[in-house]
Amino acid sequence: MILRNLFLLMTISVAICSCNRTTSISDKPNVVVIVADDFGWMDTGFQGSDFYETPNLDRLASEGMVFTDGYASCGVCSPSRASLLTGRYTPRSGITDWIKGYQADKTPEELSEYAMVGPQNVYNLPLEETTLAEAVKTANYKTCFVGKWHLGEDSLYYPQYHGFDKNVAGWLRGGPSGDRKDQRSYYTPYNNPYLTDGPEGEFLTDRLVKESISWMDENKKDPFLMYLSFYTVHTPIHPKPEKVPYYKEKAIKLGLDTVPHFYDKVPWMENWPKNKWHWKERMVQSNAEYAALIESMDENIGKVLDYLKASGIDDNTIVVFTSDNGGLSTAEGSPTCNAPLRGGKGWLYEGGIREPFLVKIPGKTKPGTVCSTPVHSVDVYPTILSACGIDVPNKNAVDGVNLLPLIEGSGLKRDALYWHYPHYGGKGDQPAGAIRKGDYKLLELFETGEVQLFNLKKDIGETKDLSKELPEIAEELLNELRIWRTEVGAKMPTENPYYKFK
Repeated sequence: MILRNLFLLMTISVAICSCNRTTSISDKPNVVVIVADDFGWMDTGFQGSDFYETPNLDRLASEGMVFTDGYASCGVCSPSRASLLTGRYTPRSGITDWIKGYQADKTPEELSEYAMVGPQNVYNLPLEETTLAEAVKTANYKTCFVGKWHLGEDSLYYPQYHGFDKNVAGWLRGGPSGDRKDQRSYYTPYNNPYLTDGPEGEFLTDRLVKESISWMDENKKDPFLMYLSFYTVHTPIHPKPEKVPYYKEKAIKLGLDTVPHFYDKVPWMENWPKNKWHWKERMVQSNAEYAALIESMDENIGKVLDYLKASGIDDNTIVVFTSDNGGLSTAEGSPTCNAPLRGGKGWLYEGGIREPFLVKIPGKTKPGTVCSTPVHSVDVYPTILSACGIDVPNKNAVDGVNLLPLIEGSGLKRDALYWHYPHYGGKGDQPAGAIRKGDYKLLELFETGEVQLFNLKKDIGETKDLSKELPEIAEELLNELRIWRTEVGAKMPTENPYYKFK
């Protein structure tokens, strides 16, 4: 009898332990990462836009933490997207430009207008990289990627080969639908081998969220990672026509139709660039089509948030929202304005790299909080893994830091943030590197070797170069930037022998 009772007790204990192990896995938080495309720091209501309307992003901001000084790791998409998925600075993977890049496949004659030639860009995210999806799968997470990938020219490097159980719409293209420019549109047919065409009139942004919610509903019994990567608001600016008149009328009511939308020169443009380009920067938010495209994305983010709440998993789901680079303000029609920030997509000025950056971690983030500590897209990776109780693989190779201590009220142990863009992005920019340390930010312009130093606390628009006034600080930051480039193996642009403006 004693032996039988002992055996029964052991059996019950094993069953309880087994149950506890299962419960600990199922109780792990779900993760929803939402990445917008070409979405600027000033493109939201919570950040201060009076023209664009983003009630659902504003709602997410009120439920989580807003990082006012949140950054993408590059001024163009592919490098930033690689950093988000790996927690590593862009030179680590070799993806330092959008794939393939602005100078790719150009003849020597075509390159003669450029003083420098960028290093060879990597066209596929190396399979040796441990992505966020692969990391969470070690804890039995289900994983799904929906939307823009743009991290592989070769289909063997698409999301399904980087840890995602399902891939919807992720392939080589960086813009919505189609292999040719004349095919690109936000409407079906999508001309995308990883997205079946929808009924006539279906809108891409709607479809991606429909696919996302369907997958989450099928997998909500297990912990999951939903990586929703919008193509919105990348060009072409093709919104739902019925949404445009409202914003045209709003622009009139706000008097935006009577002010100049573009300036050929603003004070800081006088010596930039130093050769032949003529380009303009948009200095007011007034594009009704762009505003309508934002509204559709925001509506669909609302559908995701509503689904999480209605399904009862909202209190156990981490939500992160950010963008891959700054708003498009200096080229391709310049549909948005990043003011008071300087520059836009393609640049390492604030307008090209500072992004909307929202984090909601149930039980960790206090609703409606705002943090001005600089954070970076490389931080998303270790922060999510820490919040999920998962060890970071290859800790020595991850550049990001866990933001949970900052979220919980303590400081962040990090000296500086870095950027490296050794290419021309085709937006009026030039190859450059940057470092931010405290309130100071330094840029090194590779064409001329010129350095520019700004105090972002006093001069968020980067209008006053302090490098001559504060030479010791400029020298210190420049040395740190160059040491960092050596540490991460950053490749530099080279002089173009065909340059015709010597």
